[in-house]
Amino acid sequence: MSEAEAADCLPEDTDAIRDALVSWYEADHRDFPWRNTDDAYEILVSEVMSQQTQLERVREAFDGFLNKWPTVHDLAAASRGDVVAFWTGHSLGYNNRARYLHEAAEQVVEEYDGAFPESPAELQELMGVGPYTANAVASFAFNNGNAVVDTNVKRVLYRAFSVPDDDAAFEDVAGFLLPDGESRVWNNAIMELGGVACEKVPSCDEAGCPWREWCDAYESGDFTAPDVPTQPSFEGSRRQKRGRVIAALSEHDELSLSQLGPKVRVDYGGDTGAEWLRNLLGDLEADGLVAVEERDGETVARLQS
Repeated sequence: MSEAEAADCLPEDTDAIRDALVSWYEADHRDFPWRNTDDAYEILVSEVMSQQTQLERVREAFDGFLNKWPTVHDLAAASRGDVVAFWTGHSLGYNNRARYLHEAAEQVVEEYDGAFPESPAELQELMGVGPYTANAVASFAFNNGNAVVDTNVKRVLYRAFSVPDDDAAFEDVAGFLLPDGESRVWNNAIMELGGVACEKVPSCDEAGCPWREWCDAYESGDFTAPDVPTQPSFEGSRRQKRGRVIAALSEHDELSLSQLGPKVRVDYGGDTGAEWLRNLLGDLEADGLVAVEERDGETVARLQS
C-alpha cells in the first residue's frame, strides 16, 4: 500500500485525529511503572514479561525483578537458574523468555559495553528480541521507533477506518498516522486506546474514545474486527443508542426529540418512540452527560457543559 493509499483509508484531517488521541492519552491513562521510565533495560524487561501475560501480574513481577536485578549489569552477572526460577515463581509463561532475557543482558554488557543499541534493527540483534519488541524498546526508551502494530492496534484501525484485514495494510496506515519524532507518546496512546476503549467489547462512550466522530464502527454499530469474528451484542443495544445520542448532540448545540430521534434510530416515530427516547435521555442525564429541559411544550436535549 502506497502512502497515498494509506492516506485514502483515513479522514482528511489526520492532524485532528493525531491531536485528539494524544490529548486523550495525556489527560488520563493507566499508570504502569514502565511508562514512567525511558531506561531501555527496564522497558525490555517489561516488554518480555508482557508477552501473553496479564498486565497486573506483570506489574507485581516487574517491581520484584528490578529490586533483585536493578541494572543490565546485575542481570548479566546473575545465575541463569535464579532468573528462570523467578520467572517460574511469578507465572510469567515460557521459561525460554527468561533465558533469552538473561542472554540479551549478557550481550549488552559484553558486546555494547552496557549501553543498549537504539534503533529497531540493532535491537533485533539481541537474543530473543523480535521486530515487535525491538520497536517497542526503540519507541519507549529512545523515541526512535516505528509505529507499533499489535492485535489491539489492528482492531482499532480496522474498526475506526475500515483498514483491510491485511498485515501490510495495517503497517502502512499505522506508519502514516505516526507523527514524526513522537513514537513514544503515539505508540503508548494508540495501544491504550485499544486496551481501554476499543477492546473486544468496546467501551466507546464510557472511555471517552477520542475517535468517535471519525470512527466507522461507532457510526454503523458494527464492532466486528479481526480478533472479534462474530457480531457482538452491542449491535442494536441500548448502549449503542446512547452513543448515537452523544454523537448527534456533539454536532449541534441542542436538539428537540423530533430532531434527535431519527438520528438515533431509523424506526423512530410516534408516541412510543418519544417515550423511549425520553427514558434514554433520562439515563444519560443521570450520568451527567446530557441536559434535558422542557421548553415551549417540547423536550430539548444538549450535551452537559
